[in-house]
Amino acid sequence: YQVCQVMESNQNNWLRTNWIAKSNAQRIFVELKFTLRDCNSLPGVLGTCKETFNLYYYETDYDTGRNIRENQYVKIDTIAADESFTQGDLGERKMKLNTEVREIGPLSKKGFYLAFQDVGACIALVSVKVYYKKCWSIIENLAIFPDTVTGSEFSSLVEVRGTCVSSAEEEAENSPKMHCSAEGEWLVPIGKCICKAGYQQKGDTCEPCGRGFYKSSSQDLQCSRCPTHSFSDKEGSSRCDCEDSYYRAPSDPPYVACTRPPSAPQNLIFNINQTTVSLEWSPPADNGGRSDVTYRILCKRCSWEQGECVPCGSNIGYMPQQTGLVDNYVTVMDLLAHANYTFEVEAVNGVSDLSRSQRLFAAVSITTGQAAPSQVSGVMKERVLQRSVELSWQEPEHPNGVITEYEIKYYEKVSAKIILKTKSTSASINNLKPGTVYVFQIRAFTAAGYGNYSPRLDVATLEEATATAVSSEQNPVIIIAVVAVAGTIILVFMVFGFIIGRRYCIFDGHNLMLSYIITVKFPGTKTYIDPETYEDPNRAVHQFAKELDASCIKIERVIGAGEFGEVCSGRLKLPGKRDVAVAIKTLKVGYTEKQRRDFLCEASIMGQFDHPNVVHLEGVVTRGKPVMIVIEYMENGALDAFLRKHDGQFTVIQLVGMLRGIAAGMRYLADMGYVHRDLAARNILVNSNLVCKVSDFGLSRVIEDDPEAVYTTTGGKIPVRWTAPEAIQYRKFTSASDVWSYGIVMWEVMSYGERPYWDMSNQDVIKAIEEGYRLPAPMDCPAGLHQLMLDCWQKERGERPKFEQIVGILDKMIRNPNSLKTPLGTCSRPISPLLDQNTPDFTTFCSVGEWLQAIKMERYKDNFTAAGYNSLESVARMTIEDVMSLGITLVGHQKKIMSSIQTMRAQMLHLHGTGIQV
Repeated sequence: YQVCQVMESNQNNWLRTNWIAKSNAQRIFVELKFTLRDCNSLPGVLGTCKETFNLYYYETDYDTGRNIRENQYVKIDTIAADESFTQGDLGERKMKLNTEVREIGPLSKKGFYLAFQDVGACIALVSVKVYYKKCWSIIENLAIFPDTVTGSEFSSLVEVRGTCVSSAEEEAENSPKMHCSAEGEWLVPIGKCICKAGYQQKGDTCEPCGRGFYKSSSQDLQCSRCPTHSFSDKEGSSRCDCEDSYYRAPSDPPYVACTRPPSAPQNLIFNINQTTVSLEWSPPADNGGRSDVTYRILCKRCSWEQGECVPCGSNIGYMPQQTGLVDNYVTVMDLLAHANYTFEVEAVNGVSDLSRSQRLFAAVSITTGQAAPSQVSGVMKERVLQRSVELSWQEPEHPNGVITEYEIKYYEKVSAKIILKTKSTSASINNLKPGTVYVFQIRAFTAAGYGNYSPRLDVATLEEATATAVSSEQNPVIIIAVVAVAGTIILVFMVFGFIIGRRYCIFDGHNLMLSYIITVKFPGTKTYIDPETYEDPNRAVHQFAKELDASCIKIERVIGAGEFGEVCSGRLKLPGKRDVAVAIKTLKVGYTEKQRRDFLCEASIMGQFDHPNVVHLEGVVTRGKPVMIVIEYMENGALDAFLRKHDGQFTVIQLVGMLRGIAAGMRYLADMGYVHRDLAARNILVNSNLVCKVSDFGLSRVIEDDPEAVYTTTGGKIPVRWTAPEAIQYRKFTSASDVWSYGIVMWEVMSYGERPYWDMSNQDVIKAIEEGYRLPAPMDCPAGLHQLMLDCWQKERGERPKFEQIVGILDKMIRNPNSLKTPLGTCSRPISPLLDQNTPDFTTFCSVGEWLQAIKMERYKDNFTAAGYNSLESVARMTIEDVMSLGITLVGHQKKIMSSIQTMRAQMLHLHGTGIQV
């Protein structure tokens, strides 16, 4: 479509599209391609000619036809051409085609019209393309995500829940989700689907296990071949069935082979001792393919006449036991004398009770002989004297014949045994020692032999003193004498004890108290162990970090990206505990072994720390994918970004409280012999209670107990703006270099996240520091805090305060808030000299000529004037290329002038920072 009515004024030409159904789209894009003629090529029409046209739209739920008034349209934009053509272009066929894209939205009705208004331009509309954006259907982690139209806003994300492919199911508490971005791109997937039991993943589908294979759980990755003596005759099997005569015990997992009961024990032999039988046998020739073989004994008593047998009953004793025997022997006791018995010994395993086949056992028949009497019972002490004890007892319950005598065995607990025999059921044992404990046991004797001894009976004879007291009842003089002697002895001991106590006990008590105080004040300090000292890094991870089950972790959303992969937030639910919010660092797919080792090294470091101002490690996931590090969730994120977001919203006391927390965490790390090497506000995390915690241990290293020991690197990237001079120059890192970095963190906090040294280059920063420049106090910073910063920035690391001292200084400030109310401007003395006394103050010069004269380079005054450098501010912005362009060719002069310019720049920055007008 084209129009070119530029010769007439007051043009109002309209072109409208048909009604366009928008489907599910909320944001519509319109791409216009058109040509437009330059009004300058149309003489005489400059007042009426236009080089633009207007684009409108009108929303409606249905086709309204032509009944739309001009004032009902909503203007999208006035379209101008980037390229226009002239009359000459027409002849040469060089017309320029313009392309413009405009966005409409959000739309709420079913469709819309587009309209184009020409107000006097020479224009040709070549094409109009109307489209919307969507994320195309994909399959990710076995979940189908359908075509999804983008959101209504440019920054909006549309959350889409995936549907598991056929024969797959959602992972427990981890539903598959993805987000469709405004540009029609899918973002990082969360959650996943897994193939059900009997199915395994192949590409983006779940295929059934083939015949002869199985998969018992959705948690298994692949199908497995059926174990020995089992089979699966259909596809998609979750377990394999056992062959005939083979079984699987209820406790057997699906992956073990099917087994069968063992054969019978071999070489059963016996030995009879009156009414006790000992049985021994050899293991079965075939244990059925199992290692849980045990033995059980079946006892039957058979009659003499008909040979009928009945179970022995519960009066029989087995040593060690009747069933569940691990060893291949047993002793059967308490059998009847002159009786026939049959014993069956059966080997059993975990599947014996499942078998329907005939029992396999070894059997033996025996006849018992004359039995000894059973155990004597009811042994009692009738009378106990100083040197004698009288006992009595009852006949055995089963005499098994005529009892001819009893044997009494007695002995002191620490001496040899003595045997005494008697024919009655009582006896008096004489010639014993007074005040002595004796042990007595009794057994009966028949023609068949001795029975078992009775249980032990302990008896203590009377003391000698007791006998004296009894014999002296009629002599009170003796009693009084004994009491007097005893009283005298007790009194002597009391006096002696009192004297000794006066001399020694109090001192001993004081020593004990000192020991207690020393123990409390100087506990054993835990020392940090560098994971790189381990030959196997996995050992270090599992020694210092807790291995978590991936099923306990639920990833909810992506919150950032790290060096090794995404950083997500989620929940950790450990068995028996409440779920907690956590941050999850994931290792990206396709990692190398070195990347995995470096990734887990941070966990090996963090796992050694336990302090409220050091980020806490919850654990790691190393036995699954993705590999994860799980730490506590810090709601407010990195300190620098948090301060920039809340610029000016905190009191000085709150800021000092944050600094105190960081210093306390660093004090803990320093006490463990640990150097952070990358202490900066970006590596401090803040929780919802404004508690600051040290994090990011990727650059950290250990130092020895020697306070002068350092860790020297062999190169690599160093955060120059936060690093101490000796660490930059000599690659030497100590706790003192961490103190320098802490001073920079103080400056960041008090300036609400401003970049240290502003836009100075790293080389300029290094040179300025070497020449004595230090960052000025931030706005409204108390003098005491800036002085503490300057102390942290002492050139000699031995003169810097320790973290222990820093914590003490900040504690005093918090306890005395008035010390934080004095602004820096009221300080009457310079806090720290900017440069050495030998360096001139270039900010005092009034002209470029005075400056050149001061540095003995006045010969180049005309060069500067000719190039337009008439002020010191313009000179301070010069580079080495600018100096060379002035015609200064001597390298020595170039260096001298640039050195002076850098010093001038540092002095000006200092004066700007302190509020002095330059």
